[in-house]
Amino acid sequence: MQSALNPNPTLRLSLLAVACQLACLSLSANAQTAPAATDVPKVNEVIITGKKIGMGLMVAEDAPKARSTITAEELEKQRPTGNAYEALEMMPAVNSFNHDSTGLFGGGLTLRGFNSDQIGATINGVPVNDSGSFSVFPQEYVDQENTCSQFVTQGSTDVDSPQVGATGGNFGIITCNPENTQRFRVMQTLGQLNSYKTFLRYDTGRLADGRSKAFISVSRAEADKWKGQGGAKRDHIDAGFNYDWDRFNYVHATLLWNDALNNNIGSWSLSDLNKFGYYHEFARDFTPGHLTPVKGTAQKETGPSPQYYKLSTNPFKNGIASAEAKFRLADNLDLKVLPYYWYGFGNGGVQQKLLSETGFLNPATGKIGAAADINGDGDTLDTIIVANASVTHTQRPGITSSLTYSVGNHTILGGFWFERAKHDQTGTAVRVRDDGTPVDYFLQDGEILRPDGVAYQSRNWRTISTAYQAFLQDTVTMMDDRLTVNFGVRTPHIKRDFTNIANEGTNSGVTYQIKKTYNDVLPQLGARFKLTADDQLYASIAKNMKAPPNFVFATTGSNVKVTNGVAALVGDVKEETSYNLDVGIRHQTNKWIGSFNVYSINFRDRQATAFDPNTLTSTLTNVGKVKNNGFEIEAGNTPFHGWSFYGSYGYSKSEVENDLRVSATAFLPTAGKEMPLTPRHKAGLSAEYQQGAFWIRGKAKATGKQQATLTNDEVVPGYTVFGIDGGYTFANFGIFKRPKLNVNVSNITSKQYRNPSSQSVTNAVAYPGASARTVFYYLGAPRFASVTLSVDI
Repeated sequence: MQSALNPNPTLRLSLLAVACQLACLSLSANAQTAPAATDVPKVNEVIITGKKIGMGLMVAEDAPKARSTITAEELEKQRPTGNAYEALEMMPAVNSFNHDSTGLFGGGLTLRGFNSDQIGATINGVPVNDSGSFSVFPQEYVDQENTCSQFVTQGSTDVDSPQVGATGGNFGIITCNPENTQRFRVMQTLGQLNSYKTFLRYDTGRLADGRSKAFISVSRAEADKWKGQGGAKRDHIDAGFNYDWDRFNYVHATLLWNDALNNNIGSWSLSDLNKFGYYHEFARDFTPGHLTPVKGTAQKETGPSPQYYKLSTNPFKNGIASAEAKFRLADNLDLKVLPYYWYGFGNGGVQQKLLSETGFLNPATGKIGAAADINGDGDTLDTIIVANASVTHTQRPGITSSLTYSVGNHTILGGFWFERAKHDQTGTAVRVRDDGTPVDYFLQDGEILRPDGVAYQSRNWRTISTAYQAFLQDTVTMMDDRLTVNFGVRTPHIKRDFTNIANEGTNSGVTYQIKKTYNDVLPQLGARFKLTADDQLYASIAKNMKAPPNFVFATTGSNVKVTNGVAALVGDVKEETSYNLDVGIRHQTNKWIGSFNVYSINFRDRQATAFDPNTLTSTLTNVGKVKNNGFEIEAGNTPFHGWSFYGSYGYSKSEVENDLRVSATAFLPTAGKEMPLTPRHKAGLSAEYQQGAFWIRGKAKATGKQQATLTNDEVVPGYTVFGIDGGYTFANFGIFKRPKLNVNVSNITSKQYRNPSSQSVTNAVAYPGASARTVFYYLGAPRFASVTLSVDI
């Protein structure tokens, strides 16, 4: 594998050895006689009531709002290296794309035109949006083999969802509980581009007390990039512990840990693609490299262009620990408590940087100009290639608690959520070896120091985000459960305490602090009426809010101005709000499920975030009022003579209502234009045939053309991609249970397509008072095939 990662091949066997030892050490647990599974039923799982609809791509829904769910049946058919965005790609409301075919490099998603940083994301009820920018990184959180379901609520967040940055609904991941019986599962995936994934999971089964059970899984995945040099390496641990007194009282704890180091896949402009071709990527050689240090002579190094691939990486470690506890206080009163802790550390973007030896901060003046010898030649005349990026360290404890009280035909839910996130964002730099690799990918060891002995920082921010919300919902059932109405309200509140510590960043030589609080009262109303036993109408309306991200208080954009050492906001950035209306009908029988809904979304103070993947910085543009109207259709059937089908179609029409002011005298003509990354048409189709132990399916995802800029002066062509999946489950053989072989082939026609890396590039063509901006694109990966063998012991 040609990569900056240089993995040790012997490590591929180490996970298997560790898991085997765990299995052997715990065999004694199985020797105990455990009660039958029915003694202590499993709880807190998504249970599908005997219907195999749409091959796991649909379930029967009863919520008085738009909601879609996929189950483990669908997830286990997908490539095991896939991520959460890829798993949702067939849904009509979802426009998602990956940076590669394995899913290890991440991707992008919009939901009804909402960007991923406008959508609440949870795992087992724990919020996983970045506490500063609200970004979501789908490749980091959980192994797909341990995911039992994913759901999307398209129009509004759930009333108890712990969010202060979601105007566009939410999606959630629910991990699988430990198994009731002891099991050791081995899965091995092999594919093109030297890709592999080894997954091992051990379940204790019910222990001697009849109440406890646990699992632990470990995995390693690697793959080369589909273009250019480098690859991805990901080590992951998931663990779970359940203690069930009965179905009303339990504690379910989970631990999810991820450790990854990727070479980035580049995003490029149309000019780059026209000049260099579809497979253009970061430089493969570190040339001209370092110059020989000579005292008294200025060495002016020039880095590779485009940047060297070993200096464009994404090293990151993150973990989520949570424990959901539920207690029945009375026959009609339940208490649920969910404490959690979120940890993250790493960096990303392009690390290659030219640093002048006189480019250091003079703390006495707040200006750049202090000098330090970087290359050790005894002078400070040089400009040297170093590794520098935005380093993020997050510590984020929180807790959600709620009471559910049932009286008559009312079910009342009320509770409180609180978290305090400490978000340190620094920009250290380290030396680069002669082969072009940084001395430390995490940019911690061997930091380059200023003359005063303090580490160089291209940024140095600390944000303390204190968030909380109260929520209350009353669900009323009437007319023998034919009519359900719920009214809810939540009150999100966040205080941003932002400190810029004097650093070498743009206009950042002064230490300053900005404190800002955002809050709102967000009502929601929903109703569901059963026309017949098989048909139901539903409607919902909700107000949602997204607080501004923390980087609006930094000097990297145009929102903060420093005058005579005093920082001030240039215009008060407002929270974004939306009003979402959904009306729909569902038809749900033993043979098939269909749903149709129409929606209307009205934004106030719509935020559009521009993210630079090279510098890992973001700026915020407030585009004013935006409308988004559309409809969605889904349908799926139970197997008929072995055949199952699922189809979806979504139509979305967005419209910006205001021209965008870009200076005191200049406006961009955005009124009447569509939002970027919001295709009008989106469709999916899956057809599966299953006969006994054999199954095969074909699927297609069609994405209509979409705009790349707010002025709609650069258009992204539509595209359709096809895939084939299949598998066979063999008969048990000795101690080997359910040996299963799956094959996955994606983009079978090697379709070439592109998606913008940002939703808020304002204009690709120059206008009076506004120069042209550049749109960068992620490209679709070509055909990719992999095979997975799994077996239980």
